[in-house]
Amino acid sequence: MKKSSSKTKECSFNAEDSYVRMFLRGRPVTMHLPDQQKESYSLDLKVALPDRKLKLQWVYGYRGRDCRSNLYLLPTGEIVYFNASVVVLFNTEEQQQRHYLGHNDDVKCLSVHPDMVTIATGQVAGTSNDGKLQAPHVRVWDSVSLNTLHVIGMGMFERAVTCVAFSKSNGGTFLCAVDDANDHILTVWNWQKEKQLADVKCSNDSVLGAVFHPMDANLIVTCGKSHINFWTVEGSTLTKRQGLFEKHEKPKYVLCVAFAENGDAITGDSSGNIYVWAKGGSRISKVVSGAHEGGIFSLCVLKDGTMVSGGGKDRKVVLWDHDYKKKAEMEVGEPLGPVRALAEGKLGELFVGTTKNAIIKAAFPDTLTPIVQGHTDELWGLDVHPSMEQFVTCCQDKQVHLWDAISHQPLWSKTIEDPGRCAGFHPSGAVLAVGTLTGRWLVLDTDTRDLVSMHTDGNEIISNIKYSPDGNFLAVASHDNFVYIYAVTETGRKNSRVGKCTGHSSFVTHLDWSADSQHLVTNSGDYEILFWEASSGKHVTNMDVVRNQQWATYTCTLSFNTFGVWPDGADGTDINAVCRSHDGSLLASADDFGKVHLFSFPCSQPRAPSHEGSGHSSHVTNVAFLHDDSHLLSTGGKDTSILQWAV
Repeated sequence: MKKSSSKTKECSFNAEDSYVRMFLRGRPVTMHLPDQQKESYSLDLKVALPDRKLKLQWVYGYRGRDCRSNLYLLPTGEIVYFNASVVVLFNTEEQQQRHYLGHNDDVKCLSVHPDMVTIATGQVAGTSNDGKLQAPHVRVWDSVSLNTLHVIGMGMFERAVTCVAFSKSNGGTFLCAVDDANDHILTVWNWQKEKQLADVKCSNDSVLGAVFHPMDANLIVTCGKSHINFWTVEGSTLTKRQGLFEKHEKPKYVLCVAFAENGDAITGDSSGNIYVWAKGGSRISKVVSGAHEGGIFSLCVLKDGTMVSGGGKDRKVVLWDHDYKKKAEMEVGEPLGPVRALAEGKLGELFVGTTKNAIIKAAFPDTLTPIVQGHTDELWGLDVHPSMEQFVTCCQDKQVHLWDAISHQPLWSKTIEDPGRCAGFHPSGAVLAVGTLTGRWLVLDTDTRDLVSMHTDGNEIISNIKYSPDGNFLAVASHDNFVYIYAVTETGRKNSRVGKCTGHSSFVTHLDWSADSQHLVTNSGDYEILFWEASSGKHVTNMDVVRNQQWATYTCTLSFNTFGVWPDGADGTDINAVCRSHDGSLLASADDFGKVHLFSFPCSQPRAPSHEGSGHSSHVTNVAFLHDDSHLLSTGGKDTSILQWAV
């Protein structure tokens, strides 16, 4: 008797021809079963959750490119900052991180309460998996226990909360926040009661900072595009006095504000000037003109009353004495970028956040040690070293980083000519190939980072680049619908083109090699699954040739052993990447909703159950297991971050 075919909501199983068919955006995707599963397979089998879970262990990078005053030292010895939707507490001495994971989308601002334990962080509006809008809000939490204490302003803010600050002088009872609405509404809250006390339209122009005066809980200073305003809180009203520039140069932007010991407000602006505003007034009492060449992004008054300023264009960190005379300066190197945030560290130490998403430990006269580094643009390229605790990332910022997964530092970085998109190690680990957005791809020596060779195939994005398991071939997948095949000799140092796979009617997205290096399987933008003969690039149409093939890797999002990762009603772009663990027991996926999922492998039942990891803010672009499966790495597209998970 023939086994009948079975069907679930979006999948059907044809027992006679032994294939499963699923639909993505109404398009059928057909996946063939290996012979050994023909008899036993059913769509209704329940799959167990994997016995291993994901625990976020390390966040690479820092969000300095477009956020400010977001770096502080806590009494625990940890620095606190954020990246993607994670607030990181990093103990630099012990090289350990803790993570506050209460947010569900990009964190944009941060404030530390005068008690130095309570922290407030504000986030952007997001969307959840089911497409529901998630409102921007502020979360107040305990930095010791990581417990959320209060959620403030749900439904009150538009687009994002861009500034947040605790009051300093009344025991920190008040909290002010500015959102990203057209009028940039300034609100004042009693955060412990979660009660709004006052609100006012702050400015039509962008607001870059909002802080309480350290000696007056009823005075808030805001600054931004061509303005500095002094707000007095009286009951439920906020009254504004504009800062008067009078005969002084009016800057395009007032970029930051700090307070001297005596209560004077100090501002840094886009013209490189420091203005001192006498306590209680709205007039300039002192000017340090040309303190920096270009904008001043950060001012930090130190415990001894001296001050440090950080420059954008000139990348300088300058120390000023009590009378605003320059005492010392040092310059951050170009690769680490302009200064974005400054925080006082332990005795004589400073922490410097940069717009290139790095954090540096600094000390005058000239000690600058990078302790956090990251990418600054859309990030897709990721691959793991075949035998060491190392991995490579390449990014549209034209940076290739080889990372040590234990020290969490780059072993080296290299700037390439084109924006990077994908990377692949040779099985020997001696070289790695990097594909770019322009159709160019290059081979780098992993020890010396020297350029070994450069090639061009088409002028579209190289979306995927992978060496065969035996190291004798390289497949280069392009958005021009082709896969180019190269013969590889001299341990990856020599490449000559031997074939071209022609047959996809859309851009190629993913590819895997067979374990015997004889065949390739590819996925494309229109959800096709095609098979190829490696040596010639010939299209294999006879399923019996490839049905029982062992694949060296599983990174194709569409295949019989991985289709269980697709959620109900999925758009075909919802899953950006999958990766099977080297021991063959787990499958990880990266989706468009900021989530990393961990499934049991094979994952060939519709909508298989998974463990979920949160921390990315929007689309997660790639996942890969370290060679020993101890950790999983994931990359974020828009959030530019790399997360390392203990498995």
